[in-house]
Amino acid sequence: MADETANQGIPAPEGATDIIETDYDIGQDNIEGSLGPFGFDIHNPVFLISGLSVVAFVAYALAAPQQAADFFGWLRPALTSTFDWFFLSAANIFVIFCLFLIVSPWGSVRLGGADATPDYGYPGWFAMLFAAGMGIGLMFFGVLEPAYYFGTPWGDEPLGTVRPFTEDGALIAGNVEEARRMALAATSYHWALHPWAIYAVVALALALFTYNKGLPLSIRSAFHPILGDRVWGWWGHLIDTIAVFATLFGLATSLGLGAQQANAGMNFVYGLPNNVTIQVILIVGITALALVSVLRGLDGGVKVLSEINMVLALLLLLFVLFAAGAVSILTEFGQGLVAYAREVVPLSMPFGREDDGYRQGWTAFYWAWWISWSPFVGMFIARVSRGRTVREFLTCVLIIPSLVCIFWMAVFGGAAINDIIANPETSGVKANVIDSYNPELSLFAMLDSLPLADITSTLGIILVIVFFVTSSDSGSLVIDTITAGGKIDAPVPQRVFWCTFEGLVAIALLIGGGLGSLQAMVISTGLPFTIVLLLMCWAIVKGLMSETR
Repeated sequence: MADETANQGIPAPEGATDIIETDYDIGQDNIEGSLGPFGFDIHNPVFLISGLSVVAFVAYALAAPQQAADFFGWLRPALTSTFDWFFLSAANIFVIFCLFLIVSPWGSVRLGGADATPDYGYPGWFAMLFAAGMGIGLMFFGVLEPAYYFGTPWGDEPLGTVRPFTEDGALIAGNVEEARRMALAATSYHWALHPWAIYAVVALALALFTYNKGLPLSIRSAFHPILGDRVWGWWGHLIDTIAVFATLFGLATSLGLGAQQANAGMNFVYGLPNNVTIQVILIVGITALALVSVLRGLDGGVKVLSEINMVLALLLLLFVLFAAGAVSILTEFGQGLVAYAREVVPLSMPFGREDDGYRQGWTAFYWAWWISWSPFVGMFIARVSRGRTVREFLTCVLIIPSLVCIFWMAVFGGAAINDIIANPETSGVKANVIDSYNPELSLFAMLDSLPLADITSTLGIILVIVFFVTSSDSGSLVIDTITAGGKIDAPVPQRVFWCTFEGLVAIALLIGGGLGSLQAMVISTGLPFTIVLLLMCWAIVKGLMSETR
């Protein structure tokens, strides 16, 4: 590992690279001081604007929850119905851009300089990538989404595919295979190339301009080829502030989903009441655990928890695979890959479609969510990916996780669909996803159809909680880095502040309208950041053109 220079904790480039000469010093606009025993080192004005805005938002949502709920209830459909084409078009651009870089000569550029070596081995790297990038989402949607698309009665059929049930709930045998195929394809579309391409763009930009160009680890740094030294002024302040809002509300959405699912699991297994009060208590308790992880640091906190969670997730995955029938599930994985390959282009089309429920209600929300998460996941991936070549980096971040996500959905979704087909009258998944809509119960309803349901459901609750902790810890690390002017060794109390307010924002959104409010805010912050990401692609090309290959 390279020596950390006076560049505020950022390793110096090793070997040949193209350093960007600038008069800017990391942290030169920061305000340093202490409040009692607690030190601070914050960027002026990014921390002040974003911090005060978040405090004001939480105060408003808690003081006027009904007014907030009404506003968020209007905001979400207004945005998805108006800008669905924009989200779909942008995501397509990100996928094409990443695939181009993999096969281009720029793929041989090494992040960190020509002589840099990886800071983490593959097991630790993959563990941190998955725990931060998809954890809670896979747990929440792994059963819900395939089962929903398979039998939805609410007009959300992807590409208008056939339904396998009559109006009175009887199974139509001739429609089952086509409905299953499209359910796996439509689910894989939301969890494979497109989301990981979004993450990869941000991560590559941050790694390139920080480790190769010697700029601060901040979103604004990626725009130096376009804006020059103006990135250190108000243009840069605006970019970083948008990134903070996007990250915070993207994380709050995930934390809110995690609290709802953990509460539902505790109700399902142990009879604990399922309501907002319990969910708020869960968020408070889990945020406290995240604070412990924050105080332990990256290697002692996030890395350890991520590796523990990878083992637990693998155990649950293997159990469901074999308990639900390995041959059948593996067959569905192969069919899911083929279906995804066949349908990815039609599903990606932003125009000329009639499946508004799927395209606007699901895809537009997902792309906004992934884009909102991208500063968080991208910066976290960048921090742990130094020493990889661009080709290795993009292949590992884009292709391999996509296959794993498709496999996860095939196992959990396949088990759920098989249960619906085998037991249409008694299936808990059908009762909670198709007959009525209780999304947070979908995972536990599927596990209830398999042996050892109480044990596996408890394991599922633990996984959700630990994913919650790693996401909150990692998110506070990223937001703190942005609001500390790119410093990665800012005082710990600042991370404590952001970790605490991630939990408070999730609480405020749950009280002010629940799932709809969470989704509304993530879409509203993801929209402006989509523009930032599109410009980032051009900045990456300009940055790579001057690098040693």
